[in-house]
Amino acid sequence: MADTHFSLLNLEPVFNLNLDALEQNWRAASAQVHPDRFATASAAEKRIAMQWAANINQAYQVLKKPVSRAAYLCQLAGQDLEAENNTRMDPEFLMKQMQWREELDEARGNATALASLRDEVQAAQNTLQSEIGQLLDSTKDYAQAADKVRQLMFLVKIQDEMK
Repeated sequence: MADTHFSLLNLEPVFNLNLDALEQNWRAASAQVHPDRFATASAAEKRIAMQWAANINQAYQVLKKPVSRAAYLCQLAGQDLEAENNTRMDPEFLMKQMQWREELDEARGNATALASLRDEVQAAQNTLQSEIGQLLDSTKDYAQAADKVRQLMFLVKIQDEMK
């Protein structure tokens, strides 16, 4: 079996990841392939070490963010998010999405309204991440998790727009 981002960093493949362990394992793995350790190595050995370092850094970047970690777990399970093509979403979530967009447009320039909206979207994101964790780690329902990950992608996007 090919190395996964989780195995590269010696972690269990779960959504509810211990972020301190992720950081610690990333630092340890990075130290093993650091260029200073290969200063006197052959060109081929240096190139291999750089490839490992790139893979380790990519693994860390994917796993440290909940949305990319969830998408990666779905991908490992053979469940493609089809984020670019699949626009199917829960009608209730679509209505909420439209409401948040309208509230964001109205809140521009109003720090209090923007803070309130930010708190509401953050609460929705926390709830959604909890649901995704349950679907990925406990029930292993990757199809439903993929739907929830697409919703999470929207929440991350609207939070970025609020900044």
